[in-house]
Amino acid sequence: MHEGFHAAGPLAEPRAIVMPRGSPARLGDVLAEAGAIPHPAILRLAAWATGSEGPLRAGEFLFPAAASLRDVLTILRTARPVQHRLTIPEGLTAAAIAVLLDRTETLAGDAVVPAEGMMLPDTYLHERGTARSTVVDRATRAMDRALADAWGGRAEGLPLAVPHDMLVLASIVERETGRTDERARVAQVFLNRLKRGMRLQSDPTVVYAASFGGGVLDRPISRADLDAPNAYNTYQNSGLPPGPIASPGAAALAAVAHPTTGDELYFVADGTGGHAFARSLDEHNRNVARWRALRR
Repeated sequence: MHEGFHAAGPLAEPRAIVMPRGSPARLGDVLAEAGAIPHPAILRLAAWATGSEGPLRAGEFLFPAAASLRDVLTILRTARPVQHRLTIPEGLTAAAIAVLLDRTETLAGDAVVPAEGMMLPDTYLHERGTARSTVVDRATRAMDRALADAWGGRAEGLPLAVPHDMLVLASIVERETGRTDERARVAQVFLNRLKRGMRLQSDPTVVYAASFGGGVLDRPISRADLDAPNAYNTYQNSGLPPGPIASPGAAALAAVAHPTTGDELYFVADGTGGHAFARSLDEHNRNVARWRALRR
């Protein structure tokens, strides 16, 4: 074939180009407009001359700088489409995940509000135009697998009856602390309280109800919030709330499955980004007093 087939092309720098479905003539128009080939007709002629190598595909492809016509044809026939990354952080509520999905421009389709706590936080690769519902399905299946693994390998004697209980408690642990070194200890406190029939008294469950599932308040928790009669208020109700309050990550699930050992029953912020833990109410009250003094 003509030596120009392998000559450097006009593309000045690497560029991702979305190739529509259509004829080689239409693809040539797109590539010429993007600066990847010098003239639209070139692609049509080259595609005809190399037709035995296969059809040209639609999709978003990354073309390197100075890509030759041979490079362009090879990419259109064999390259993997550009993979975009969607990261779902640990501890997001379903409402927040729905906003994240809606704002991800590389996804397509109707907005989807997933079930609370049912998507595993992780980074999901996808091609441009992937349906939002497809990502939700992938993340839901990933959570199913992670929860099954955590439940199947859990420590003995946990006061949790079914995997859903582990998911609910992991979501509370996730919202209580983001510190890797504290998750299993926070889980231990809540599990100890469940064993003793004590109320969990977890602020994030109160916030979840007060924010109508948003997970964030633009004000401090009020006495009215703590007294509110709702199923998620763990200051008013014993046991676990009826459902998760966010999507816990795999580390939070593991913390509940394998908590630290001990008899701690309380914790409060210590002013350093972590928490002060206590076995007795007197010790806890001293920690609370120190925290309040720091806040003042």
